[in-house]
Amino acid sequence: MERQATGTARTALVLGATGGFGGEMARALAARGWTVRGLRRKPAEEWRQDGIQWMFGDAMYAADVAAAAEGVALIVHAVNPPGYRHWDRLVLPMLDNSIAAACVNRARILLPGTVYNYGPDVFPLIPETAAQNPLTRKGAIRVEMERRLHRAVGQGARLLILRCGDFFGPQAGNSWFSQGLLTPGKPPTRINQPGRPGIGHQWAYLPDVAETAMRLLDREAELGDDAMFHMDGHWDADGGRMVAAIARALDEPDLPVWRMPWWMLRLAGLAVPLFRELSEMRYLWQEPVRLDNRRLLAFLGEEPHTPLDLAVRRTLAGLGHLPAQLAGSPEAGKCISDRVASSRLG
Repeated sequence: MERQATGTARTALVLGATGGFGGEMARALAARGWTVRGLRRKPAEEWRQDGIQWMFGDAMYAADVAAAAEGVALIVHAVNPPGYRHWDRLVLPMLDNSIAAACVNRARILLPGTVYNYGPDVFPLIPETAAQNPLTRKGAIRVEMERRLHRAVGQGARLLILRCGDFFGPQAGNSWFSQGLLTPGKPPTRINQPGRPGIGHQWAYLPDVAETAMRLLDREAELGDDAMFHMDGHWDADGGRMVAAIARALDEPDLPVWRMPWWMLRLAGLAVPLFRELSEMRYLWQEPVRLDNRRLLAFLGEEPHTPLDLAVRRTLAGLGHLPAQLAGSPEAGKCISDRVASSRLG
């Protein structure tokens, strides 16, 4: 990296380090030898965990972010209000605090981007240069976030936006995988299918996203000040590959598949913000939506890609739906099937 000789060039602040993408990035940075700081509102019993140096503070307070970011070269902005609550009041002020700290330190901000910025006018294959005409309130906020970030580049900050499909992973937290396809907190008795049969959907395995970000950051000198890339992740061409992978991982080939009850989500959304926000995203399941990763491939040569069955097993293990010892290796799925077959024969 360009600034390694300063001694602070490999220090990063991760906002949202207890979440899905933030946690994966914190661990990936630490594994690469970075000094990683995390900000949390409650004092930690263990101030060094997963390679993170925890600092007491709140991303809503500019002074807390500024203190935590002193001397850093990278700010991972992965903090979101839990359950999509109060997005309109919290998201932009938190981002402004990250921007201010990045400008002071001439640091790069890494933002995990989403497809929420886009409307049907740019479907089905979306390049980085596509117009952003979102259909939802959350999408409009996402567009404003990126507008402020691009403006900050001219004020001393640097930027890397890595845009992906829907997250899944062992510690993904609130996600379409854990909250939509499966029933949270319960053993899987069915799989919900949000999209119509034959409609493609794009997924992003969080460890792959973090590894992609690290490979980009490893080439800091080549990124430029304002960088944006799209990932392909796992493209489910007909909407059935992810459902089938879940059934295989659970060794439940006859697990029922139900169409997503969108009308129920709309009703529940009157009382639960999470369901209201999920309901607004229905349009992303009604036609194929795919991010074009050709620019990423041209820059890196390849995109990190964990096989789908392995990624799903690890995700289910992280959610408590599968024993951890059965999730770790590519042979685990075969071992599950062989063991169950043996028990039936016996």
